[in-house]
Amino acid sequence: MSNSKVTIFTDGAARGNPDGPGGYGTILQFTDSAGVLHEREYSEGFEKTSNNRMELMAAIVGLEALNRPCTVDLYSDSQYLINAFEKGWLMNWKRNGWRTAGKEPVKNRDLWERLLAAAGPHDVSWHWVKGHDGHPENERCDALATSAADRLKKGYNT
Repeated sequence: MSNSKVTIFTDGAARGNPDGPGGYGTILQFTDSAGVLHEREYSEGFEKTSNNRMELMAAIVGLEALNRPCTVDLYSDSQYLINAFEKGWLMNWKRNGWRTAGKEPVKNRDLWERLLAAAGPHDVSWHWVKGHDGHPENERCDALATSAADRLKKGYNT
């Protein structure tokens, strides 16, 4: 595994959840070999989506932006996202043929599969952060996500 260390902060938002406009915000931070901190921001809006889909997209975009295997600390205020990894839900869903413990089909399977593929090359540690609690990067991701959703709500393209 590469010794490149990356920190990813994510958030998703939806207006009129679950079928209104939504967006995600992602911040990717890394320090180069000269010790210089670099930061990239990603954001996009979608016309009809849910908050959970946007939370997943934020993580996917951050991980897909990496061009080599890295050690990643990924922060999200989504317990849906974090618990799927930390509590083993995702592995249970896969083992059960993408069915929940209640035998229902797993929602957002397409994005879960994409997320697993994006995370695969990396050593990812998943961290939950309380939303709307003054965490600077979480607040910025929230602003990126809601701004993308609001542009669509008002009829603007992202």
